[in-house]
Amino acid sequence: MRMPLLLLTLMGFTLGRGAAFAQDSTRVEASPEKSPVQVFTELGLSGSTSRRTPFWLYTNQNGIIPNSSPFITARAGIKANYGLGRIPLPDPEMGKRRRASWGYGLEVAANLTQKSEVFMPEMYVHGKLRGLELLVGRRREMIGLADSALGTGSYIWSGNALPMPKIQLALYDYTPIGFTKGLLAFRGMFAHGWFGNQGPVTHSYLHQKALYGRLGKPSWRIRLYGGFNHQVQWGGRSKVITNDELIKNGRFPGGFRNYLNAVTGLSLAAKGDAIDTTEYSKNDRGNRVGNHLGTIDLGVEINAETFSLLFYRQNVYEDGSLYYLTNIADGLNGIRYRNHRAATPTWQIRTAVVEFLYTKSQGGATFSYIDKYRGADNYFNHGQYIDGWSYRGRTIGTPFIPAATDTDPTLPRPSTGQFPFFTNNNRLWVVHAGLAGRFRQTFFWLKCSYSDNFGTYLKPFPKTTRQFSSLLMVSFPVAIWGGMHSTVSVATDQGKLYTQSTGLLVSLRKTWH
Repeated sequence: MRMPLLLLTLMGFTLGRGAAFAQDSTRVEASPEKSPVQVFTELGLSGSTSRRTPFWLYTNQNGIIPNSSPFITARAGIKANYGLGRIPLPDPEMGKRRRASWGYGLEVAANLTQKSEVFMPEMYVHGKLRGLELLVGRRREMIGLADSALGTGSYIWSGNALPMPKIQLALYDYTPIGFTKGLLAFRGMFAHGWFGNQGPVTHSYLHQKALYGRLGKPSWRIRLYGGFNHQVQWGGRSKVITNDELIKNGRFPGGFRNYLNAVTGLSLAAKGDAIDTTEYSKNDRGNRVGNHLGTIDLGVEINAETFSLLFYRQNVYEDGSLYYLTNIADGLNGIRYRNHRAATPTWQIRTAVVEFLYTKSQGGATFSYIDKYRGADNYFNHGQYIDGWSYRGRTIGTPFIPAATDTDPTLPRPSTGQFPFFTNNNRLWVVHAGLAGRFRQTFFWLKCSYSDNFGTYLKPFPKTTRQFSSLLMVSFPVAIWGGMHSTVSVATDQGKLYTQSTGLLVSLRKTWH
């Protein structure tokens, strides 16, 4: 990671809670004000016209919904979101206020399908003191400046994969800088996580940091946002990767010294001959320790009396191309509209999103340290961490760069020679629209995505592969067992990237407060 990215660690402007790093959910819940503790159970049934679950039924669902059909899914959980153990602390301006609290979350899910499984999508404890949060465990999150519910998902951390266990220290809410009187506020996070012991590379670590801020007081009609996030997969070992140019003695560089290398993103190539060749492979010596990637985000929010508009842009960096601006065309662009009018008994649009995702450039087809090419970024693939930017087989970032095993089996799949790459489609463009509204007590969500897919620079698709995927989801109250919510979702895939399929998911959920 170059010096401009290091300097961004000291500055930035962000969107707010629910955008920069959000706990993402489109579900309708009863008011959490009744009790700090919520308990829920849910049962769902799904089937489709093929053995594959349609794209928008299983993507961005935190790894809960299986991608094979038919299936039965069951979930149960309990959550206390900062409603427990609040401690009154003195505040010189406001008097005594409850500023410290803690909470927890636990969710168990079971899927009965071709491959049945039981797992925990969430299991965490968190505490907050004057806006500073400490999290231990796995929790749903989305990282980046983008819509967290109706969009395609943040490019780098979309909520598509199962949440990863980590320890995280964060300023989770806006924290104004005092002398600016609210003009400048920021939030950020610093985390250490674990990828686990599955896949060709095991026991690797996650380093994660983000800094986002806001320029403009909360009462202003126009506010500016921006910031960055930095993700690193580092360390670990492998029994299947044996090439001495990729790994030394079955292990990737670990320990505290290499943790600092991962945090700073400094290049080992700059150290020249002063590198231990028994610890660092040829690939490490010519690059950085670990797999580095992230986004630099910008946004503008316009607030009127009855609506707000958010314009956002996520710029992609992975192999240095953004430093030279050779891949500046790549990124996620979005516009979100929110209706602030009071709910009415008739049809009403509450939120609308339009996005355009483009990843075809990648700095060009050629990679070189000479002449500032730095192209062929090969997004979400990596020569050492051959399972790519994924966790438990699911893309951590945008689901439009999918696992090769999720695409049509007739499409070509690139490889390092001995091993296939994680994704066979990272050069694409997507036009996406999302809509959310209500009619009386019924809520609905609509997503439609059209994409042109070109494969990778290493293995282009023989011809442009077009794909259309959509989702219609309707949620409404059911007057049984003291009140429940039912959700009916219909999704379809039409095109050449995925198996053509239309599927239905029906679920029933009960929540206690």
